[in-house]
Amino acid sequence: MNKAIQLAIILSYTVELQAQQKPHYTQYILNNYILNPALTGIENYTDIKISYRSQWQGVSGAPTTSYISAHMPLGKNDFRVSATSFRIPGENPRGKSYWENYTAASPHHGLGVILMHDRSGFLSRSSGYVTYAYHMGLSAKTSLAAGFIGGLTKVSLDRDKIDWASLNAADPAVANSFGQFSNWQPEIGAGLWLYSASYFAGLSVQNIVLTKTRFTDNGNYGEQFRPHLFATAGYRFLLNDEINVLPSLMVKYISPLPVQYDANIKLQYHDLFWVGGNYRFKEMFGGWAAMAGVNIQNICQFSYAYDITTNRLDVYSRGSHEIMIGFLLGNTYGDGCPRNVW
Repeated sequence: MNKAIQLAIILSYTVELQAQQKPHYTQYILNNYILNPALTGIENYTDIKISYRSQWQGVSGAPTTSYISAHMPLGKNDFRVSATSFRIPGENPRGKSYWENYTAASPHHGLGVILMHDRSGFLSRSSGYVTYAYHMGLSAKTSLAAGFIGGLTKVSLDRDKIDWASLNAADPAVANSFGQFSNWQPEIGAGLWLYSASYFAGLSVQNIVLTKTRFTDNGNYGEQFRPHLFATAGYRFLLNDEINVLPSLMVKYISPLPVQYDANIKLQYHDLFWVGGNYRFKEMFGGWAAMAGVNIQNICQFSYAYDITTNRLDVYSRGSHEIMIGFLLGNTYGDGCPRNVW
C-alpha cells in the first residue's frame, strides 16, 4: 500500500511537470535573481548563493533541487563617500536615514552564471546559464534593469528506476528499455526589474523558445519546454526605526496550469537577522512555509525554510526543507545585507 501511495504521489507530480519544468523555490524572495535575470549585478559586490531543497521528506522519489548562482556589477559607481555611508554604532544601517539618502543606480552592466540540478523520481535536469543585465536610473531614487539569460538543460530519464513500467507497457519511453536516456535543450529568457528605496516590481519569462525533449530514439515521445511567466512585486516600510517589513507577492503562469500565487512577508531587524513566512495559493500543492535567516558580519548569510503542504500529501510527508548560504565578495562598503533587493 505504501508503494501504491508513493506511486500515486509521483504520478500526480509528473502530470504537473508536463507543464512546469522549473523547480519550486521557497526562498526566491532572498534571491530573485534565480527567477529574473534583470537582477544581474544589482548590488555593489559579487553575490554568490548556494541552495539545497529536499521536498516532501519521507516520500520515495520526492524532488530535490540544488543550485549555485553568482553575479556581479561591471562599471558601477556608488556615491557613498562619507563616513556616514558606513555603519554607525547604535544606529540601524537600514533605518530611516539610510533610505532617505538612498540614490538610484548609476548606469552599469552585470554578468552572472547559474548552475542547477533538479531530480524527481526517475527524471532529472542539469542546467547551466549565463546572464546579463543593464541598469540605469530613471529618477533620483528609482532604477530600471533589463536582463537576458541563456543556457543549456540536460533532461535525463533513468529507466532502471522505473519498477512500475509494466503498468503501462505501451509507453515507448519506458517499455522494454533500460539505462539512462538524456537529451540537451537550449533555453533563453528575459526580464525587467523596477526598483527604488521603497518598492520593487519585476516581470520575467523563462523558456521563451518552445522546444521538446525526446525520450525515445525514434522521436515519437517527448516533453515540451513551455514558457514560464513570473510577475513579482514588493513594498518596504519601517515598522519602527529598528525593524523593516517587506510584504511581497509573486504571480506565476505556465500553460495549461491555472495561475499560481505566492504571498510573502519578511521582518528584518537592523541588517542582522530576519524572520518571514510564505503562503502558496495552489490547488494541487499549495501550502505555507516559515523562514529565518542571519547575516554574519559583512561576508556571509545563512537562511532556512520549512514547508508544509496543505493537502492529502501532508499525511505521508514530513515537510520540505530548504537551506541557502550566501557570500558577499568585494563588499567594499560593508553592506550587511542586500541594498536593493532587501
